[in-house]
Amino acid sequence: MRSSLWLVVSIALAGPHLARASEPLHFNRDIRPLLSENCFYCHGQDSNKRQADLRLDDRKTAIDMGAITPGDIEKSSLLERIRSTDPDVMMPPPNSNRVLSAEQKARLERWVTEGAEYETHWAFVPPQRPPEPETKRTDWVRNSVDRFILARLEAEGLAPSPEADRATLIRRLSIDLVGLPPTPAEVDAFVADPDPKAYEKLVERFLDSPHYGERMALPWLDAARYADSNGFQQDGDTWQWIWRDWVVRALNTDLPFDQFTVWQLAGDLLPDATTDQKIASGFNRNHLLNGEGGAIAEEQRFVILFDRMDTTATTWLGLTMACAQCHDHKYDPITQRDYYSLMDAFNRVPESGTPQRFSSRIRVAPPLIELPTEENQQRIAELEKKIADLEPQAKQGADAAFIGWRTGLLVDGKPGEGKQLPEPIVAILKKPDGERSDEEKKTLEASLRKHFEEKVRPGIAGQIPALGRLEKARNDLANYKADQIPRVMVMSDAKPRETSILDRGEYLNPKEKVTFNTPAFLPPLPEGAPRDRLGLARWLVSAEHPLTARVQVNRMWQHFFGTGLVKTAEDFGVQSEFPIHGPLLDWLSVEFREKGWSMKTIHRLIVTSSTYRQSSRITPDLQSRDAENRLLARASRFRMPSLLLRDWALGAAGMLDSKIGGVPVYPYQPDDIWEALAITKERDFTYPASKGTDLYRRSLYTFWRRTVGPANMFDASNRQTCRVRQATTSTPLHALTTLNDPTWVEAARSLAQNAWKSAGELDARLTDAFRKVLGRRPADRDLAALRKSYERQLALFQAHPENAKSFLAVGSAPRDEAIPAPEHAALSAVCLGLLNLDEAMTRE
Repeated sequence: MRSSLWLVVSIALAGPHLARASEPLHFNRDIRPLLSENCFYCHGQDSNKRQADLRLDDRKTAIDMGAITPGDIEKSSLLERIRSTDPDVMMPPPNSNRVLSAEQKARLERWVTEGAEYETHWAFVPPQRPPEPETKRTDWVRNSVDRFILARLEAEGLAPSPEADRATLIRRLSIDLVGLPPTPAEVDAFVADPDPKAYEKLVERFLDSPHYGERMALPWLDAARYADSNGFQQDGDTWQWIWRDWVVRALNTDLPFDQFTVWQLAGDLLPDATTDQKIASGFNRNHLLNGEGGAIAEEQRFVILFDRMDTTATTWLGLTMACAQCHDHKYDPITQRDYYSLMDAFNRVPESGTPQRFSSRIRVAPPLIELPTEENQQRIAELEKKIADLEPQAKQGADAAFIGWRTGLLVDGKPGEGKQLPEPIVAILKKPDGERSDEEKKTLEASLRKHFEEKVRPGIAGQIPALGRLEKARNDLANYKADQIPRVMVMSDAKPRETSILDRGEYLNPKEKVTFNTPAFLPPLPEGAPRDRLGLARWLVSAEHPLTARVQVNRMWQHFFGTGLVKTAEDFGVQSEFPIHGPLLDWLSVEFREKGWSMKTIHRLIVTSSTYRQSSRITPDLQSRDAENRLLARASRFRMPSLLLRDWALGAAGMLDSKIGGVPVYPYQPDDIWEALAITKERDFTYPASKGTDLYRRSLYTFWRRTVGPANMFDASNRQTCRVRQATTSTPLHALTTLNDPTWVEAARSLAQNAWKSAGELDARLTDAFRKVLGRRPADRDLAALRKSYERQLALFQAHPENAKSFLAVGSAPRDEAIPAPEHAALSAVCLGLLNLDEAMTRE
């Protein structure tokens, strides 16, 4: 019955939110958003802010208080108040800065007249698979996704757009599934492939590519607030890239999402947990770590706990739980008790709240796993052998020095240099040798040797070459282990603590003690489930859970269409957007779960649909009726993320190093980009620019400093908090980056050099560069514009050859001196223009 209602509600929409006059109102779609925006702040579940003890989020209370009398608008004080013009009576009150429109008032009156029925918030009801709707047109439908989309379009009197051409489709798939440009040969092969399943074969090739995991990891790293440093003034470096590499591997192998969840939230708690499962638990160790001198360790530990709560809630529940840290949530049915009961699962980590100094560069906090590489083990073996080789000669020198020091302790039979010795040893020394017991003699010699090794030897090592060499070798080994052995931070429940509700969220003001539990408004934890992070993780992916599957498929849809089926991907609570395609969201959620939580299965389903394969061209009619493309009568068109723009430029230029995984790299950045951090001599914040092929690794592997993120990756998450929805902006700074950053300028030079070598004629060279960037063949007007641009640039560089030389000198890669500088510079300028075309930066 509920499934049928979804379909009726969805098709009944005349616009994104309103029912036709002939259709009954639905609380979740038509009334709840209105009450939530204008009333719940003062008349919701938060008792601390509630006015007049009136709750409008609860039907029984609203009726008992006389605010609503179902079927009688004259006896409903809510309607009296919204119609009033008296400032002392009217609602919302004038000082709230909220005003109901005439249409909204009429809608509330109509709702009361119809019986003022309430509904459980749609996202808090477990999804059921709805029946697939019938459509008038059948030839367009390729899979179930298309049936839901087409049924809605037909109800709106709209038709889907034609399928995009094959050159556009391979480029679209390349951007969405691997994030790298297809070669002209790959485009030609796909365009010419007569196989009716050519598109499906292409999809499978991309899904099987090792670069698939790299592409799909990007939004997950944003959600996990992954970075390579701790933040704050010290901003110590970490080894969390080991977790990042695990994410790429997991996505490439299509680790089922239920396991993907359990491993990341509680991999360390699994029986006989593997190293990979422990590494996966690093998801909740990707937080900031404050090691500044004034930081209070316990306070920072609570900051970390609150961050884990926010990140876990946003990533899996799609809820904003931070409000409940201080008070009951004003809109969603989340109480403070719910918040702290859930937080108890994270309050067992043996952590202090501050990082530990391993070297001037590395600051990480236990618990952690040491994972020495082959290179580490080889280098350690070399250093240990060096120490072993030095020890015999150093021992001779140390023994001689000890004897000399030992002898000097007695002058005329009295202790001479014994001032620093412990009193018990001095007392034995003062005794004549004949009066010492055997035990005292034994204690004396052992204690003197220990004192010499710990207190005396370090001070004289520089005076005895053999000792100095040994001490240096030992320091080299200790420093190497501290600075170079990877230690990934992971989770552990080795230190259980009592958890209390905190008054206003203040860690120094605990109130009532609580134990682990899940929020009361969601399905309960199964009987017998472990009451810890493992129980929490399994509960999140249980069949009864209403949110997890919905939240994930919505973010998948957002990845492929720019906007989720629910636009507010971070918030599925009562203030969220009501889903226009609600039946499709539920169908995908159930499909995801019943197909073994396979992410690749849902990705395949989406990209093989006719909905995805439409042209993105917009007609005047669609522009006026659905400018944001929420009805999906066309494909979405949006700018690629800046991390992909950089990869695209390097890939088109033939410069990209496609190596998978490994330590972060340091590509081109502005001079002294980290200089602002160097306010003490504690560590060197000089940017350690990479050399060789490391300059051209994928953006995924760029070192991400929390305090100063990569300057050429605009609109990116700051990686300090969880983010699941990208905000795309457009400012002159973006164009200044893609026109002037060394990465783009050098890529343009390399692209031009390759184009020059590909053919002898200008048009052929321009065509080669054009295709590598845009994926399609240039039209005659395109070539004419490119030719004109080249000729203009050539004239400028021929008139000013020094400018050509300067332009071509940008970047580290050597240029082919056989190409005349003015011609090379002119073609490079054209290629830079190609990389900056709207079409080049846009996922069409």
